[in-house]
Amino acid sequence: MGAASRLDPPPPLEPGHTALFLDLDGTLAAIEPHPGAVGPDALRNQLLGRVLQALDGRLAVISGRALEDIDRILGGGVAAVAGVHGLDRRRADGERMSDLAPPSLAQARAAMEAAVFPHPGLVLEDKGLAFATHFRQAPEMAAEVADAAGAVAAAFGLELQPGDMVVELRPPGHDKGDAVRAFMAEPPFRGFRPVFVGDDLTDENGFRAAAALGGFGVLVGRSRATDARFRLADVQAVMAWLGAAVRETAA
Repeated sequence: MGAASRLDPPPPLEPGHTALFLDLDGTLAAIEPHPGAVGPDALRNQLLGRVLQALDGRLAVISGRALEDIDRILGGGVAAVAGVHGLDRRRADGERMSDLAPPSLAQARAAMEAAVFPHPGLVLEDKGLAFATHFRQAPEMAAEVADAAGAVAAAFGLELQPGDMVVELRPPGHDKGDAVRAFMAEPPFRGFRPVFVGDDLTDENGFRAAAALGGFGVLVGRSRATDARFRLADVQAVMAWLGAAVRETAA
């Protein structure tokens, strides 16, 4: 991962040459204290529909959320989606491919619950193929959650995936970079330049995959060590960047 440095905003999006990959939380939608608080937004989803049209379908959303939750938030408007950081993927043609959850995952979830719950500030998000413990409302629990997650991961052969005020446990398998590579090998993405936009540590795999395939990553939020080449300040800046591309295409 590159050292922290000042990154310039990305160049204007070129719909005729681009395959676009977007994270959801922190990129298309503001981070909320509880993941269930993020819901459909008519203006955002209308904009995504226009971007999808401008790109001739070369838009995919790659998120840590479960695929069904992504569809709930985006109103089912994006066909190509990868959920649970790439463990569950739906192609642009609707075909769905999912990794299998190991039998030990339910035991691991119970062990994590016993270690850190109940606590009024913690939120357990069950994604089916993985589960996450959010401590945004209880930052004082960060070390305890991390220690418990590390012990559970080691005991049950799971991967520990830290994020922004969250620790996730998941079976070994596909990540966001794998999702980018898989989409780029398929129509309508094949042969175009990949651009990956995301905010969290899990998006670094997407940034690296996009760069290796001749494109680039765009970090959303504060500057930090990253493999992205450009940066946008926040969700509003992402919306403005996408909106400018749609207006240019329509002109």
